[in-house]
Amino acid sequence: MMLGKPIDLKDMESVDSEYYNSLLWIKENDPSELELTFCLDEESFGHTSQRELKPDGANIPLTDENKDEYISLVIQWRFVSRVQEQMNAFLEGFNALIPPTLVKIFDEHELELLMCGIQHIDVKDWKQNTLYKGDYHANHIVVQWFWRVVLSFSNEMRSRLLQFVTGTSRVPMNGFKELYGSNGPQLFTIERWGTPENYPRAHTW
Repeated sequence: MMLGKPIDLKDMESVDSEYYNSLLWIKENDPSELELTFCLDEESFGHTSQRELKPDGANIPLTDENKDEYISLVIQWRFVSRVQEQMNAFLEGFNALIPPTLVKIFDEHELELLMCGIQHIDVKDWKQNTLYKGDYHANHIVVQWFWRVVLSFSNEMRSRLLQFVTGTSRVPMNGFKELYGSNGPQLFTIERWGTPENYPRAHTW
């Protein structure tokens, strides 16, 4: 949306994989037996209402012939129309800081990388850009245990750990050396706190 490019079914996969799989099934099969119409159920504050995807949509059955239009309208509603007011406000503030002409030099993948960071977590880079405080150092047995556990984690688990500590599940484009806190650059830090009986704690700086 920030680049003004059309949004398609593939874009939904990273946002709502369950909904993506449902629409993908509709695309690849005859959905007539589902007895759906061009109408969606919307839940807000515990109340469910119906949203027509087009005029008189509640009376238009979903068929194999019109399923492509249905999918397109669902995506348009979920990604664009439903959040148009919020998106306009976001873009107004964003464009006040960064002119649209500068943003448009990037494609969607480059822009995601700049704004959201890297999804894959490189443990070697993480270790090289970690600061130790108090009695801890790179060769301390507790620190070695920590990295051993991190290495055993899947990338998803590493992301959750990183989010627990820093508030973000992704790594900056140039790696862990560019982690930032509220007061500027802040390396990932491990320090002793409390007693062995205490649970781990984290500060998002």
